[in-house]
Amino acid sequence: MVLLTDEFSESPLWLDDAPLWGAHDAVLPERVDVLIVGAGYTGLNAAIETARGGLSTWVIDAAEPGAGCSTRNGGQISTSIKPSLANLTRRFGADRAQAIRAMGTMALEWIESRIRDEGIVCDFQRQGMFRAAHTPAHFRAQLREIPILAAESIETRAVSRDEQHRELGTDAYHGGLVYPRHASLHPAKYHRGLLQSALDAGASVIAHCAASRIVRLSSGLFRVSTERGVVEARELIIATNGYSGPLFPWLRRRIIPINSYVMCTEVLPTDLVDRLFPTRRNITDTCKVVYYYRCSPDRQRIVFGGRVSAGETNVRDSARRLHRHLCELFPELHDYQVTHSWSGQVAYTFDELLHTGTHQGIHYSAGYCGSGVSMASYQGMKLGQRVLNLSTGETALDDVPFRSRPFYRGKPWFLPPLVAWYRCQDEWQRRLSQ
Repeated sequence: MVLLTDEFSESPLWLDDAPLWGAHDAVLPERVDVLIVGAGYTGLNAAIETARGGLSTWVIDAAEPGAGCSTRNGGQISTSIKPSLANLTRRFGADRAQAIRAMGTMALEWIESRIRDEGIVCDFQRQGMFRAAHTPAHFRAQLREIPILAAESIETRAVSRDEQHRELGTDAYHGGLVYPRHASLHPAKYHRGLLQSALDAGASVIAHCAASRIVRLSSGLFRVSTERGVVEARELIIATNGYSGPLFPWLRRRIIPINSYVMCTEVLPTDLVDRLFPTRRNITDTCKVVYYYRCSPDRQRIVFGGRVSAGETNVRDSARRLHRHLCELFPELHDYQVTHSWSGQVAYTFDELLHTGTHQGIHYSAGYCGSGVSMASYQGMKLGQRVLNLSTGETALDDVPFRSRPFYRGKPWFLPPLVAWYRCQDEWQRRLSQ
């Protein structure tokens, strides 16, 4: 079988419906109140706040706005703060740990209200998420999590392996947990809506305006050199997340950029989709190297993503690898082709916790650890409020130490062996369970 269709695209499926906006004709002014570097979810949500707060706000991006992971993700929205409550309690004490964990739920609730209030049409749905257990031991561990999550007001319910086909048409898993409040959206439509809201609020956005140098002047202003000229700003926000480069070395040393790969199938028969995906839920699993997948908003295709190899690869190769794993879960899909395959850089941190704050006068938020749709949006909004000196801009993560590692400069040389080791663990556990 020829895997890739004749119309195969290396561009995200989402851009078929909402192409990138590439207005290049704006002229960068000499001075602004707020300069935001990065026109993704973080930067645009910050811009909406500062522009509505009366500050002259300019957003610049090295490419088209949204060309990074804001239009390259899977569109899944969870309550995910990666570290557990117990882990965070050991680090910060019970009160702050609970406040940090609560941010995940607050971000999920907030993004729904943001979408509604801004009138953004982006296929937002509260269809829930099914986290599948890839071994019986993992399912038993999930059962122990239920009362712990309930204490945090995170609703879940268990699905045994005998009941699994009510959620997913595969025998590859050993049950799992349903999170009924989780949601999904169309990433590019959501980004386009945020962009329009920022522009309507009075912010200016410039594409293909890469920033190359930051200098702090004696006046306290920031002088930023870009490929379209030099601009001075009273407030500077860095909103580059997984695409953070040498512009802000302090941040780059604390971010682990990781490529996540995604593909989607051709249009599938309706009865097949209904049988394999009887609910509209997002799907992920308990593996160390996770896969995440869902139906497209129109329920005609399957969008399937994850980390496909220890090192990086190209999107044609990742399409083959992802398709192979998809067919291990659903053999019925073997003869269906792939129409799109792409990748995007997410940002992890060494403590698996997102971080936000101000360093040497520069505001930042980054390291969403795979939960960037809601958390980047929520934290971007908080950054904007912080710039406006509003108390509502405070978060439980303010002033949390943001640590790097010795000799790390932003290139994760350790990632391939670590991913390979995690993948071996997943496979070993799977074989033991058979």
